Amino acid sequence: MASPITQIKKKEWTSEEIRQQKLFELETLIVEQNESLNKLLDITGDLNNAGVLDAVLAMIKAKEGIAEVVMEQATREPVTNLINNMMSAAGALTAIDPESTGQLASSVVKGLKEAEEQNQNGKKIGVFQLLKALRDPDINRTIKFGLNFLRGMGKGLDR
Repeated sequence: MASPITQIKKKEWTSEEIRQQKLFELETLIVEQNESLNKLLDITGDLNNAGVLDAVLAMIKAKEGIAEVVMEQATREPVTNLINNMMSAAGALTAIDPESTGQLASSVVKGLKEAEEQNQNGKKIGVFQLLKALRDPDINRTIKFGLNFLRGMGKGLDR
C-alpha cells in the first residue's frame, strides 16, 4: 500500500522561466492576431506620416498649458452665458408637454408648406379678403392660439 501524501511542493518558477512563458504567450498571441496587428501598424504608420502622433505627443507634453487655456476660454462671459441659456432652454423644454410640442411642430411644417404654395401665385390680399379670412376656421384657430399665447406670455413677463 502506498504512503499518504503529507506535503505538497509548489514549484517555484525562476524569473527566467516566467520570462520564457510570457514570451511564448506573446508569440502565440502575435501569430493569432497577425492580421489585426498589421492593420494597427499600418494605421499608426499613417498617423505618424501625417504628423498626428507628433501633435498628440506635443499636446500630452503641454497638457497643463492646454488645460489652462481651456479653462480660461470656458470661464469667459459669452461661454458662461451660453451655458446658462442652454440650461434655461432645457428647463423650459422639459416643462412643455411633448405631445403639444409635436403637434405645434407638425402644424408649423404644414403652415410653411401652405405659405410656400400660396406665395407662388403673387396675388395681393385686400382688406376685404383679410376680413373674410378671419371667418376661416383654420385661420381663426391660429389667431386664437396666437392671442392666447401672447396673453400667457404677458402674464409670465409681469413680475
